[in-house]
Amino acid sequence: MDRTEPGGARRARLAPYLLVAPGVLWLFVFFVVPVVTLAHTSVTDTGGAWYAAYARAFAGYGAHFLRSLRYGLAATLLALAAGYPLAYSIAFRAGRLKNLLLGLVMLPFFSSFLVRTFAWKTILADDGPVVWLSRRLGLLGDAGRLLDTTAAVVGGLTYNFLPFMILPIYVSLEKIDRRLVEAAEDLYATPAAAFWKVVLPLSLPGVFAGSLLTFIPAAGDFINAQLLGSPNQQMIGTIIQNQFLEVRDYPLAACLSFVLMAAITIGVVIYARVLGTEDLA
Repeated sequence: MDRTEPGGARRARLAPYLLVAPGVLWLFVFFVVPVVTLAHTSVTDTGGAWYAAYARAFAGYGAHFLRSLRYGLAATLLALAAGYPLAYSIAFRAGRLKNLLLGLVMLPFFSSFLVRTFAWKTILADDGPVVWLSRRLGLLGDAGRLLDTTAAVVGGLTYNFLPFMILPIYVSLEKIDRRLVEAAEDLYATPAAAFWKVVLPLSLPGVFAGSLLTFIPAAGDFINAQLLGSPNQQMIGTIIQNQFLEVRDYPLAACLSFVLMAAITIGVVIYARVLGTEDLA
């Protein structure tokens, strides 16, 4: 009796592995190899113990890490506060204007991140329209300014990453079966109660995904702090860039990168457990 596996069955068994092979190869070449190289760089050529650069990273730049995490968290909360109502309105109330509003949300992607930030630098300049109006309304003193402040940096981060918050929440809201909301209202739930008991829990995967897509790049950003802030608002991304490109202290730059990745990863894990969701669809 021939126990040899038929060629068609063998190909069918191997097909899933062949389909994922390009993705696995891509991740290995462009993620695993760079991360391993960076890890090796962080513990070599330090002129002392292997942990010397890590000690310098914690001792010299702890304030920058905390500032970056604080700015990233503030931008994420502001983006959530602004993005959820907008995503809800597009998903439940926009009607025929839905595609138009989604296009407007995505419109900033058609221009460069750097160009958008430079535009805000012009808008928030001391002789710009926002400062002029704020002074006329008494919100700023005659010598008050917005540029080179924490508010400018956090505002720039919020604006630049706001679409990354809106789109996942919109997708999550769009997937909700409207009959569930109608059923809650038929059971005498008020619109507010139906939102808190039905819509919000079902949209938490979108909130989780949007928060990650906003917080992670915001915490590691350096463009907004460099263009809209002063040295007092310098974030860890700026330090990493300077260490890599100007100072050429590669071990320290690699250590700073790994510490930032570790801090963000720990925060994301805690956030996922608190929110209680694993569905990132």
